[in-house]
Amino acid sequence: MRFKGSGTLVRVRKISLIGIGAGDPDHLTLQAAKAIGRTDVFFLLDKGEIKASMIDLRERIIRGYSKPTRRMVSLPDPDRDRTPADYEGTVVDWRHRRALAIEEMLVEHLREDETGSFLVWGDPTLYDSSIAILDEILARGEISFEYEVIPGISSVSALAAKHRTPLNRVGRPYEVTTGRRLAQGWPDGVDDVVVMLDAQQAFTSYPEAEIFWGAYVGTPDEILRSGRVADVGDEIVAARTEARERHGWIMDTYLLRRPPA
Repeated sequence: MRFKGSGTLVRVRKISLIGIGAGDPDHLTLQAAKAIGRTDVFFLLDKGEIKASMIDLRERIIRGYSKPTRRMVSLPDPDRDRTPADYEGTVVDWRHRRALAIEEMLVEHLREDETGSFLVWGDPTLYDSSIAILDEILARGEISFEYEVIPGISSVSALAAKHRTPLNRVGRPYEVTTGRRLAQGWPDGVDDVVVMLDAQQAFTSYPEAEIFWGAYVGTPDEILRSGRVADVGDEIVAARTEARERHGWIMDTYLLRRPPA
């Protein structure tokens, strides 16, 4: 609720994109906990039974930090092709369908002068579509709201901490990229590469590099491996395959470090 310059009372919907960390409930920041505490309605995207543990963590956090009057609304997350011929076009289409579904949910369930929140795995600013989706909804003009972004501990930060290694070497940059891009070649100008979303396990093309790999980092199912790719690469591939079959999904990240020339 706010007042215009004329003194007219304006009721404003607010949305919080809250980063909740890589999987450990203790990753929650004080800022995030406060935002959860002032939320009226939580919006959860249901990715199906195979990712039920992701919803379970969000619900645990909500129960622990929210007010008793809060409401929870969920909707199925739209499906998308994970191995498309046109990757960028497929992602654009998926985001658009997701935006339409979320917009409908907001119109129906978020009242004027209420605050709604999305609990975002990791950090909302790193390989997450939430900001772009809210911007698309605002651009359509069917509903108006203000939104804030609350950072969280990313899987990248959590991975480096678990392996007790810095992401960069002294005076040197590092790059965060995807497995799809790494498969096209090592990025120019960097010797340290953080890789996310690597379904094709592109690290296997760099046997001399040192790898710091982790899956489900911060959760009870956490798996960590490190060493020269030539020595531990096959072990990582096997662990990744077994974990994906067992859980039905996998979230893994790694730091790939090229040896000095």
